[in-house]
Amino acid sequence: MTKTRILLADDHAVLRAGLRLLIEAQADMTCAGEAGDGLETLAQAERLQPDLVLLDLSMPRLGGLAALPEIRRKAPAARILVLTMHADDEYLRQCLKGGAAGYVLKQAADQELLLAIRAVMRGEVYIHPAMTRGLLGDLVDRSRDLSGFGKPERSADLSDREAEVIKQVARGHTNQEIADRLSLSVKTVETYRARAMEKLGLANRAALVRYALEKGWLGK
Repeated sequence: MTKTRILLADDHAVLRAGLRLLIEAQADMTCAGEAGDGLETLAQAERLQPDLVLLDLSMPRLGGLAALPEIRRKAPAARILVLTMHADDEYLRQCLKGGAAGYVLKQAADQELLLAIRAVMRGEVYIHPAMTRGLLGDLVDRSRDLSGFGKPERSADLSDREAEVIKQVARGHTNQEIADRLSLSVKTVETYRARAMEKLGLANRAALVRYALEKGWLGK
């Protein structure tokens, strides 16, 4: 199995040590290196050419936001997942604008971080669910002048369950939250989600959000 090579960029050594233990315990991941400040992150990214950079925003010498475009230039194949304490919509927007593929809060559970890493490596955009809802609120507000938001209608190709699951995904809920809401197992939710995405021809969450906006699913 080819492992995802991850560069850890955070100025807290204790946190990096914990992240390293978490990552090295996964069969599909390995820690390629560590960096304790922004300039070191750029040097390590260029030298190691990792698959993914786990990036803190608040680092000495060069902050994460400023480092983002430089990382993309020095390691163009690397995906960048921001791991931060800032539950701030503006930080999120700036990170996405700068090329980040994901945004996870440090208080997130270990399993959520692993989920985010795997989603980003599949080519998806992963945003902490609470942050996703705020971002989608902005998108809905901007879209109200362009289209109405009447009763949501499902695609004729989707079953009722597939449509309900995919709506919940678009609204930013995790698979576990959807399972709890619909009294399903997480595995069943994942099956409905994959089947619906395939039927709709959608490759990732960003494409799903656009589709959901067009359908009016986010208007409530």
